[in-house]
Amino acid sequence: MMAAVFKSLMKTKLACHSVRAACVRKLNLLECQSKALLDSNGVAIQKFRVVENVEEARCLTQNFKVDEYVIKAQIRAGGRGLGRFDNGFKSGVHLTKDPCDVVEIVGKMLGHRLITKQTPKEGILVKKVMVAESVNIVRETYICILMDRGFSGPVIIASSAGGTDIESVAEKTPDLIKTIPVDIMEGVTDSMAKDVAEFLLFEGNLKAKATEQIKKLWKLFQSVDALQMEINPFVETDKGDVISVDAKLQFDDNAQFRQRDIFSLEDVSETDPREVEAAKAKLNYIPMSGNIGCLVNGAGLAMATMDIIKLHGGEPANFLDVGGGVQEDQVFKAFQILTSDPNVKAILVNVFGGIVNCATIANGIVNASLNLKLNVPLIVRLEGTNVNEAKQILSTSGLDIMSASDLEEAAQKAVSCLK
Repeated sequence: MMAAVFKSLMKTKLACHSVRAACVRKLNLLECQSKALLDSNGVAIQKFRVVENVEEARCLTQNFKVDEYVIKAQIRAGGRGLGRFDNGFKSGVHLTKDPCDVVEIVGKMLGHRLITKQTPKEGILVKKVMVAESVNIVRETYICILMDRGFSGPVIIASSAGGTDIESVAEKTPDLIKTIPVDIMEGVTDSMAKDVAEFLLFEGNLKAKATEQIKKLWKLFQSVDALQMEINPFVETDKGDVISVDAKLQFDDNAQFRQRDIFSLEDVSETDPREVEAAKAKLNYIPMSGNIGCLVNGAGLAMATMDIIKLHGGEPANFLDVGGGVQEDQVFKAFQILTSDPNVKAILVNVFGGIVNCATIANGIVNASLNLKLNVPLIVRLEGTNVNEAKQILSTSGLDIMSASDLEEAAQKAVSCLK
């Protein structure tokens, strides 16, 4: 059971850096945006401000007086405290009691790239810095609410060992983690929230406060259509408060029509431009490190295509699902995205047409190949609706296209043509 929970949690936490379990692009907020959302829904957090230039930081220290400041670079990646900047400045998280230090630290963060274990090698450009009131933490715990397919619904994952990588806790001390499935209709009851608070070792008045905070977190999770709400750490302070010190929220794009205010916060500057272009064309695209570009219809088939490429010794360059209602212009856009990756040395099209019309795919392939002057090997496997018409379109196009009768043959040809 714990292995399944750990695997599910890993998939969710690494969603921005691998093929996503749900095969859809997910909205990720900055920490400051997530905390503002928590604050507006009654969840206890630290007081904070956000600055985008040094002058704002200078003004902030005159109007935002606290005993100690915590300064945090705002990027959508973990490991900021252990990160380093491209200018040599160490760590994306700093503490100070001196307002003058705040201005200096902000100046060393803004406009520079922060490199952590979860960022690209070149790091991510810091455009915003959060300056918050530091709290004296007595104890750190962990709580996460997420949608888990293994449980067919939401689960709460809690650990009394907060403030560290929960993956390491799950691997080394699984007894410190508790997983509680939540009935979507019943929600988090008083007794369930109390049990979680007790497992997190809150006692006396703190247990009541933690119970109330857990219920508020659930209410927020449900009301904003979140896929994941991770609070690490969920802390007890020296003043007897229970506070969510760090927050990460993810939302499925399927909820956008109901959560327009939240989705309006999206900043795509940290997102691969190809992912952005794909989303505009209603395509699901995720870059990878290989050299065989993949164009497939259906998430499951896309995953199988990548697996069989690997099986035959190749490396997929991407996940690209054109979906069931694909049109010719989307096929053309998909080829544009694939060929914009300099690592792509061959393209494999694998379409099993049920809803998809194979003739539409074939016309899109011909149009893209001619207009983009495709100069890499193209392997096409088509099956299903109007497949004979599609094959006729390809065979009379005059293009150098390698056809395949099944997926295995297609993968073998894609791999062998690069040897």
